[in-house]
Amino acid sequence: MSALARQHDAVNLSQGFPDFACSVQLREALTKAMNDGLNQYAPMQGILPLRESIVKKTFDLYGKTYNPDTEVTIVPGATIAIFTAIMAVVHEGDEVIIIEPAYDCYVPAVELCGATPVFSGLMFPDFSINWEEIKTLVSSKTKMIIVNSPQNPGTSVMLASDWEKLAEITRDTNIIVISDEVYEHIIFDGIKHQSAHLYEELADRSFIVSSFGKTYHVTGWKTGYIIAKESLMKEFRKVHQYNAFCSFTPAQWAFNTMLQDDSTYLSVSDFYQAKRDLMQNMLSKSGFKILPSRGSYFQLLDYSEISDMNDYEFARKLTIENKIATIPLSSFYHNKKDNKLLRICFAKENDTLQAAANILNHIR
Repeated sequence: MSALARQHDAVNLSQGFPDFACSVQLREALTKAMNDGLNQYAPMQGILPLRESIVKKTFDLYGKTYNPDTEVTIVPGATIAIFTAIMAVVHEGDEVIIIEPAYDCYVPAVELCGATPVFSGLMFPDFSINWEEIKTLVSSKTKMIIVNSPQNPGTSVMLASDWEKLAEITRDTNIIVISDEVYEHIIFDGIKHQSAHLYEELADRSFIVSSFGKTYHVTGWKTGYIIAKESLMKEFRKVHQYNAFCSFTPAQWAFNTMLQDDSTYLSVSDFYQAKRDLMQNMLSKSGFKILPSRGSYFQLLDYSEISDMNDYEFARKLTIENKIATIPLSSFYHNKKDNKLLRICFAKENDTLQAAANILNHIR
């Protein structure tokens, strides 16, 4: 859709990336690291000061202590963290439960392992998890469950009750959890992020994935981190050392500088909630039904009262004819389920959002 947007000079709310600059402080920290000569390979697990800062941050936020030497690894982006975790523990004949609509890197990684993805659908329209269905999907072959909160593209969040149900389902099993928490600092309306770190029995069986790119508005830097107990991290690093080895060194030093001031990540939710609220207010009298967005920097729009077209064709039509690019939600389902929903990204300059709203408000 981004390519189609460029081809037709459309306002691009499709792919999830900001169109504004990151902070001056972050740019200066990166420049300093490069000018200080910190440009060669970092250690495979990431520079120690950054891992130590992550351990402190995790304790401050969630009260959970980890060993920076053996339980934290810096990775070149959350996607490769998820891929590597799956490759490290999932094998041919295993099953992995994936909750849809799902970020599109999960299924290919599972299939590359020779394993079978088993699908559970979030319940429409609030995109809550159907735990009763998941219970029926667990079998002796279930190796892993992947959860994502705040959820992309569903924009829902997992509550304490959800984590308790996941703990109950996986208790007394060997099921491993990937907790994709890349939007942990983009959560709205006073909701507290419920991380896997908060639940001891889940934390001990989980790979917990975070993203600097999402938090600091630099998705192109492709830098994140993964936390897991030592026995899991040992398996993770066996794969990591051969498919990535290490991450961009100057960025690691720059992010370590930024983590010394917790206001830089604690303020992100307010920043994006203002953009969510602006977009929702501007579209309040449009022909679209605005679904709740409780986290991430995405918004779902229901166009069922505007058109009977399937979401893929409707999204193409909007891009080509109306000059506004969105993502059809069916692309996040293995069976292309069509609920007449589009995903838009509000991680944009306010002028971009205003231009997009002007177009969307005229679509009837």
